[in-house]
Amino acid sequence: MIARYLVIVGLLLLAACGKKGPLVPPESFAPAPVSALSVEQKEDAFYVSWPAPSKDEAGRPLKELAGFRVFRRPVLPPDQDCEECPTAYTVVKTVDLEYPQDVRFYNNRYVFADRNLTDGVTYQYKVVSFRRDGSESAASNRARRAKVTAPPAPHLSAAAGPTSVVLQWEPPSGTVGKPVGAYVYRCRGEAVSTLVLLTPTPVVERQYEDLRLERGVTYVYTVREVVDIDGMPVESAVSNEVRGMLAEPE
Repeated sequence: MIARYLVIVGLLLLAACGKKGPLVPPESFAPAPVSALSVEQKEDAFYVSWPAPSKDEAGRPLKELAGFRVFRRPVLPPDQDCEECPTAYTVVKTVDLEYPQDVRFYNNRYVFADRNLTDGVTYQYKVVSFRRDGSESAASNRARRAKVTAPPAPHLSAAAGPTSVVLQWEPPSGTVGKPVGAYVYRCRGEAVSTLVLLTPTPVVERQYEDLRLERGVTYVYTVREVVDIDGMPVESAVSNEVRGMLAEPE
């Protein structure tokens, strides 16, 4: 009788397991690691940027992404450096996607400006994402950069015509590094949210003609010089602002 009872219980357990399917480990719902973390120097700040993961660890569409933690550590001499030491990294920014504050979302990447840096020091970054339930991703790829003294701001001027605005700029004297060109930025009036980079690659000539304009709209322009310092591009301080709009035809 007891043997028969045990067989029935066993069959019931097998049937129940068949209905539920295989168990899914909780960690498989965690976000997949952030990829393509990068760092650039603009003026005296490092701009750390990364795309959001779209999948969880099991490859399913990621749900309930809540934010990121940005970690930074100084890179020490080889005989002292310790990537895995528990005190190596410091959290320099926790990003809450509901209240991102000074972290911007631009060109499908989150961008954090890290300004608490010392010239001559190399810094390394990593990012961890987390869901609303607190589950965390593994760490992203590492990105490192040496902090250098950035070039000072160039001087910018503008001349308006009936079909375009022509910008010209001059770098300040004593600029360090090898000149690469300049990036040109524009926004519509005072609306900072409309800021766009007009030149995907640095402009080698020290002038730029903007032909993509609407009549009656005032535009605000700035430029940043780009120099090569020890093989790394560095952007200068931002230039003065100039305003331009299409001149009325005579």
